[in-house]
Amino acid sequence: MAINFPLRTALAVSKILEEFDVEEQPGTMLENRFPNIKIIESGVKQLKSEEHCIFTEDGSQYIYEKLCLCAGAKPKLICEGNPYVLGIRDTDSAQEFQKQLTKAKRVMIIGNGGIALELAYEIEGCEVVWAIKDKAIGNTFFDAGAAEFLTSKLISEKPEAKIAHKRTRYTTKGMKKEARTKADNVGSALGPDWHEGLTLKGTKEFSHNIHIETMCEVKKIYVQEEFRILKKKSLAFSRDHHNKSVKPDKEMWPVYVELTNEKIYGCDFIVSATGVTPNIEPFVHGNKFDLGEDGGLKVDDHMHTSLPDIYAAGDICTACWQLSPVWQQMRLWTQARQMGWYAAKCMTTDSLGDSIDMDFSFELFAHVTKFFNYKVVLLGKYNAQGLGPDHELMLRCTKGQEYIKVIMQNGRMMGAVLIGETDLEETFENLILNQMDLSSYGEDLLDPNIDIEDYFD
Repeated sequence: MAINFPLRTALAVSKILEEFDVEEQPGTMLENRFPNIKIIESGVKQLKSEEHCIFTEDGSQYIYEKLCLCAGAKPKLICEGNPYVLGIRDTDSAQEFQKQLTKAKRVMIIGNGGIALELAYEIEGCEVVWAIKDKAIGNTFFDAGAAEFLTSKLISEKPEAKIAHKRTRYTTKGMKKEARTKADNVGSALGPDWHEGLTLKGTKEFSHNIHIETMCEVKKIYVQEEFRILKKKSLAFSRDHHNKSVKPDKEMWPVYVELTNEKIYGCDFIVSATGVTPNIEPFVHGNKFDLGEDGGLKVDDHMHTSLPDIYAAGDICTACWQLSPVWQQMRLWTQARQMGWYAAKCMTTDSLGDSIDMDFSFELFAHVTKFFNYKVVLLGKYNAQGLGPDHELMLRCTKGQEYIKVIMQNGRMMGAVLIGETDLEETFENLILNQMDLSSYGEDLLDPNIDIEDYFD
């Protein structure tokens, strides 16, 4: 199975936020650097928790004292077994996507999460039809205002290519082909900036060309022959999202997608980016794990599952401790890293018979990423999750430069969305953590003429 390793160099943006500057290395480098680490390149066939034993697909078995399950999550494909439907979950499937894209004139993206957002912006030389079930893009991360701010960037001309980031991805070079076939999940997790280094370019000579269909989902998928027999009609590509009189498409496509708004589009292939589900197989077979409502393995505040000596971290688990008022679990790469690091500390202290306090990173939800080449920082209850109707919003927006949203409740800052180079993340992080009463400051909190960083230093 794929093993996620810690990245080499972390740059602290604030107490909790981190950005990474790392480079690609083979997995054997870890074994050479740390003699106590042994990497096993095989899928897991079975877990026998009562015997403290793991069986792998290459026929081996391993006895453990303590075990941490970090198998991540798998994509929720809109259609299983369809060769024209591709789910991007790891480096291997990302490379397969790149290969398919080099021959494509049009692709269809289904979904509205992080991968869908990145693909919609990064794909070049290919028409993109993007279908989302919400009113605006990025509903997982943004409100309608932030979505509108980003949409203007999406439909404008792209700048020259950026200098690639250097981030470490530990690979499995030299792995036997038969082992790679057996372990179909051997690709390393995507992590941040997963598309860096991939050429996401289709067959056409233009930057990007995108059409967005909102408030719809996939109704049915047709292959070309089925579509022809049924004498269905598909729509031609249009960059005008509000155009009601779209022309019929004269071109034949390998696959067609009928949406719940009754529109049909043809394309070369479909990217299913509709979220993930915890990858709990094959661990649950024959083992009495307690599962969360989202299908993850329940873990307590020390990352213990319901079974003795078994821990879990990252996308595979569901946090079931008393959560901080400004933290929520989201299946994001940053949280997986934090959970993995904390789980390792918990396993070590348990082995020594010591105790450990809950890690500080779980006090405040904090995530930094990039969408459409904008720096994006999400803090606390950034979308007012679970706050009820008595919260207030404060906004500041400079078109093409920055978008700032602050969520206030009872005079205290509960969350924030920062898009662009705002330099406010550390100040807002502290204000959310300290829960200072900010009622007297009112709109001055977001006044661009006031240096709020120095004010609360």
